[in-house]
Amino acid sequence: MSRLAEPYPGSEFYSTMPELRKIELEILKILYHEDKPLGSGQLRSLLAERGFRVSEATAGRALSALDQKGLTVKHGFKGRVISATGKKAVEEAEKLRRQELYGARFINILNSQRQEDLIEMLEARRAIERELARLAAINATEGEIELLKAILLEQEQLAARNEMSAEHDLKFHRLIAQAAKNKVLAAALELIRQSKQMAMILEYIRKEVKGTLAVEHANILKAIINRDPDEAERAMIAHIESLISDVIEYWKKKNHLESGP
Repeated sequence: MSRLAEPYPGSEFYSTMPELRKIELEILKILYHEDKPLGSGQLRSLLAERGFRVSEATAGRALSALDQKGLTVKHGFKGRVISATGKKAVEEAEKLRRQELYGARFINILNSQRQEDLIEMLEARRAIERELARLAAINATEGEIELLKAILLEQEQLAARNEMSAEHDLKFHRLIAQAAKNKVLAAALELIRQSKQMAMILEYIRKEVKGTLAVEHANILKAIINRDPDEAERAMIAHIESLISDVIEYWKKKNHLESGP
């Protein structure tokens, strides 16, 4: 099987794609925004405008390969249009390109953070959330407890697949704040947690050091279900202190790797 006849690599990023596959994707992107068929000559000119210097024959071979993969449709001598499958391939490739770009930016953000800033933020959360957990054990309605159970079940399932994210953690803590019935403390927590970057950084660190978020959430919820404010407070403190330990552990590993053998 020739390289052009291989399955279209929608999951590959630009930086790792062979040149001919880059041309195929660029052709699809051009056709994606067109409402009329385009021939190989027209596409060759449009590719040149985008920095791809190819012959008309090369553009034609790329189009034939796209036809075989069902990504383009030939309209007689008029040229090709993109198929529904082709549109999905372009959208997926663009989505992955954005993820790659975002991932690189995220690592830069992570590297720019100071350990002390993360720990201070967690210390502030510990002071507020210990009281929110205590109040939730006293004031949570049965409906709120059932919602917490549902969130925890979802988190346990996601954690088993290593798919738990900052959004799932945020959902759990917000519901505890709601259940506590103290608007001032809830607002203070939102102010501290409003930086999504911080939440994502903590999520990344926990995965790196293999933190046990779902287990700690389960301990908090158990105390709330049992209407035990003292235990709910202790469980929340243990949870936040575990996060602090994870941050310290991550920075130890990071500094060790940067310092070399």
